[in-house]
Amino acid sequence: MENKLTKRTWLNIILFSFMGGVAWNLENMYFNTFLYGSIYEGVSAEALAGVMPPTTAISRMVALSAVTAVVTTFIMGTLSEKMKKRKVFISVGYIIWGIITASFGFISKENVATVFGLSDEVKILAFSIWAVIIMDMIMTFMGSTSNDSAFNAWVTDVTNPTIRPKVETALLFVGLVAMVAVMGVGSLAQGGVVSYKNFFLGLGIVVAICGVVGLFTLEEPKIKGEKTNSNYWSDLFYGFRPSVVKENSKLYLALAAVCLYSISVQVFFPYLFVYLEKVILPGAVFDTKTIIVAVLAVAALIAGIVAILKVANNNKLKAFIPTILLFIIGLFILSTSTNMIVVLIGIAPTLIGYVVLQIQLSAAVRDFIPEDKVGLFQGIRMIFAVLIPMVVGPMIGDIACQISNLTIVEYGVEKLVPSTSMFLFAAIVAVFVFVPIILLSKKNAFKK
Repeated sequence: MENKLTKRTWLNIILFSFMGGVAWNLENMYFNTFLYGSIYEGVSAEALAGVMPPTTAISRMVALSAVTAVVTTFIMGTLSEKMKKRKVFISVGYIIWGIITASFGFISKENVATVFGLSDEVKILAFSIWAVIIMDMIMTFMGSTSNDSAFNAWVTDVTNPTIRPKVETALLFVGLVAMVAVMGVGSLAQGGVVSYKNFFLGLGIVVAICGVVGLFTLEEPKIKGEKTNSNYWSDLFYGFRPSVVKENSKLYLALAAVCLYSISVQVFFPYLFVYLEKVILPGAVFDTKTIIVAVLAVAALIAGIVAILKVANNNKLKAFIPTILLFIIGLFILSTSTNMIVVLIGIAPTLIGYVVLQIQLSAAVRDFIPEDKVGLFQGIRMIFAVLIPMVVGPMIGDIACQISNLTIVEYGVEKLVPSTSMFLFAAIVAVFVFVPIILLSKKNAFKK
């Protein structure tokens, strides 16, 4: 395979990673704030006492979404590999994914009460919470079919180990741009300038349009291996075979590192935007000193990412160590205070670790996946990257928040909010990322 990609391939990588990032960030960041700030908004103390706390609801939604994502990726990833097809799963999947995302905006306590004929406030709130959770699972099914299963396999199909770090860097930065774009529009929804209904409707439509474009721009990659008559169910559980695990030990160690890193992220990420909105921003002071620290933090962030990626290009192992350390140090700083200056100082090393580790680990996983069985390993990847982290991480975060028991009063009702302790718990988990990295280094996995 050539070490250069065509402009058309780059266009599709950027387009589908951006729009996939829009949809996933919309779900990961704003379904949580929508659930907390819209569904739980204005309810009485009696109704709140009759249902699960908001942080627990967020934890359950994230966990059930993760289960849906993994089951879907196993089924659809194996199916796409067996059919040796990617385009139809990506394009049609994005169209339906966008439509479902758009329909999410019609969920409200009023609509739920009307549809189910409810009048009791506790039942209305409980049904509304589960309506959000179930719709999130449906949306995840389509996202995992089109993005996690098909698009991720497609990227692996059209790249090779030499060009993958460059592609992973592009994917990560496109993902960050998508996150910033969603945050920009989402802040208007959080502030009440744009309704959540229009927010979900607008972004859902553009995701669907991306799928339509893909029908004309995507090309089927040259997938290694031919269609086989192997048993579908045998293929479905291929990655669980002891012989396969032993044969691909480097891949499974890399996936273990991904798992531990992702658990650490999921300890705080599902609660992050509620934390910023309810805890940090209300007491923030944006004076000259704070602005200077913010500018320095951004400069340090950019310089740190560039420096570590440059080291990674020459020695992947040497780059892993400082990246993990920066991530842990940043999380520890964030756990010490809610002061805006301390938060800004902590954000820089945390984001450097978050960005670069994701690039390094994603590239390593792609490198170690057998090229003729890409689709068969997508479900396994999802277990380590999504299922375990998104079930375990938010549970740890919920425990951290409940131990701290930080509350605010809204509409005369006391509500639990996320606290700094979630960052400390995340830092402790991140320390264990060193274990699989050290084991990989002993296998000379990072030799260039």
